[in-house]
Amino acid sequence: MAMDLTTLNNSSNEDAAHAFMQCCVSERWVERMVNSRPFADIEALNSAADSNWKNLDDADYLQAFEGHPMIGDVSTLRAKYANTKELASGEQSSVNQATEDVIQALAAGNKAYFEKNGFIFIVCATGKSAAEMLALLEARLPNDSATEIVNAAEEQRKITRIRIEKML
Repeated sequence: MAMDLTTLNNSSNEDAAHAFMQCCVSERWVERMVNSRPFADIEALNSAADSNWKNLDDADYLQAFEGHPMIGDVSTLRAKYANTKELASGEQSSVNQATEDVIQALAAGNKAYFEKNGFIFIVCATGKSAAEMLALLEARLPNDSATEIVNAAEEQRKITRIRIEKML
């Protein structure tokens, strides 16, 4: 849903909410973004996106995380990392073909992370290989859930910014 800033600023609240929901599914963040319009320029939009993301409740962050598909089984991971060109609409376009060992380890790590924290592993995958993703997952797995909500929220913020850029 590509649009320009003028169209976004002049859209109905419903249409603007729909556009922002494509970037992040936290209802409170979307509401804040709709109410922050009009934006003078892209920098103002990005600044609002960041400031509206800050100080949300953990429940709002968890709602945003639910907008991501869970990647846990080996066949899903094989499919995800098989193609290096158009994964997640370019969000993971630099991912290298993963070895079977890396795929198996990612599957196990994602499952362990979800079981420990109650939400999926969130990372901004842009420009990261499957091996890099595994290293990040393994580095964050020992953290407690409170720390991981903060880490995942920051990764979600990065993902949302990329999606905003794609939207415009």
